[in-house]
Amino acid sequence: MNYFNFNNSYTYIDDRLFTQITPDSVPSPKLVVFYSNLAKELGIADRDFTEFLSGNRIPEGSTPIAQAYAGHQFGQLNVLGDGRAVLLGEHVTKDKLRFDIALKGSGRTPYSRNGDGKATLYSMLREYLISFAMEKLGIPTTKSLAVVETGETVYREQPNRGAVLTRVASSHIRVGTFQYVAMQGDRLLLKKFADYTIDRHYPELNNHLNKYLEFFTRVMDTQINLIINWMRVGFIHGVMNTDNVSISGETIDYGPCAFMNNYNPDTVFSSIDRYGRYSFMNQRSIGKWNIARFAETLIVLINPDTDKALELLNGVINTYDSIFTKRWYKMMGNKLGLSQITEQNYQIIDNLLKELESKELDYTQFFRTLAENRAENIDENIKESWLKLNPDFELIKKTNPAVIPRNHIVEEVLKEAAYKGNYDPFNDFLKVLEEPYKDRTDSYTLPPDVIDKSYRTFCGT
Repeated sequence: MNYFNFNNSYTYIDDRLFTQITPDSVPSPKLVVFYSNLAKELGIADRDFTEFLSGNRIPEGSTPIAQAYAGHQFGQLNVLGDGRAVLLGEHVTKDKLRFDIALKGSGRTPYSRNGDGKATLYSMLREYLISFAMEKLGIPTTKSLAVVETGETVYREQPNRGAVLTRVASSHIRVGTFQYVAMQGDRLLLKKFADYTIDRHYPELNNHLNKYLEFFTRVMDTQINLIINWMRVGFIHGVMNTDNVSISGETIDYGPCAFMNNYNPDTVFSSIDRYGRYSFMNQRSIGKWNIARFAETLIVLINPDTDKALELLNGVINTYDSIFTKRWYKMMGNKLGLSQITEQNYQIIDNLLKELESKELDYTQFFRTLAENRAENIDENIKESWLKLNPDFELIKKTNPAVIPRNHIVEEVLKEAAYKGNYDPFNDFLKVLEEPYKDRTDSYTLPPDVIDKSYRTFCGT
């Protein structure tokens, strides 16, 4: 019986880019969460295939590999790779759409370093939940097809139940992958890899005179859009290393991510981000920094004259700030119900955000209540200036979710599921997150009783 339609093009690029490996077998696989609608979208038979999603059986057509890549982690370049993930293959749908199917938490690989290659049930359920929420919020993301409990004990600070997550992505090609390829010092390999990536993600660029420069421009564009979309809903990725920047423009690697409650541009939740490198507002500047690292890998493809190549690449990078600023204010204008925003109105947005910060108002709840023309907590002059612009209250509802994965609720439902085996709160929360822009008045919309300044997240995934 065949569950997937694999066509594994990545394995034909070059053997240096991956290692063939078999996922670990697990003693007692149990399917605990399964995204049926995603399975239907992929055209995968809706049958019990727990053995395949646990790693115990290799699907027909699969060539399991662990991908090699590099990455700047908090500014330091390292050679990395899939330390606990195995790419089963590329599933091609009946509409000729291609998706990577990967198992996360499936055991050690040559890139695991000192890790065990395993994952906890808690962290895999967390990735499933957050990636599901991001999809429903309308933000490009990798998706989670299933979580299988393995019957193993995974040791972190304490013993945990083990699990494997099945991740679906348009690809797992990262900025860090290009860094790894460039480190090989082989221009022909870099060209072959760049051509492969363009064919897979941006085939329309093949007709451009300098398709590699257009490729770089397009990737920068998608990253700007992605980060602004994150900031629209108060999402903080937490670990924007270059190995966590997907070339396709999808959100990838839900490790220490979280959602901001009260507005503070310096908000950081990640326990390893001690200096706020990846804070809420710094996501803008880090996006530019990461794009510059991507540019470095393409120099030899842009132009044989290095100085000319740098001139062309810097010409694109130098537009980052102006593009970001314009789209940022456009997004914030939409949050205020203003479909048309001009530079003359930027000050209203700036003053409003200062108000939110100084009064420690909840980012999500505040903007959502604007749809009901309620803005009692802000300065009357700001409110009056806003109302004079005739806001569209339906646009406010479409832009601002009523529900996000509030950190305190996420913790509650995960503890019940991962530690007590009670999946009812988890599944109930998924149903709520399925319609995040729907009007609600229940506890799911409320911020925590106490501002969660001390809340910390970890790279458990």
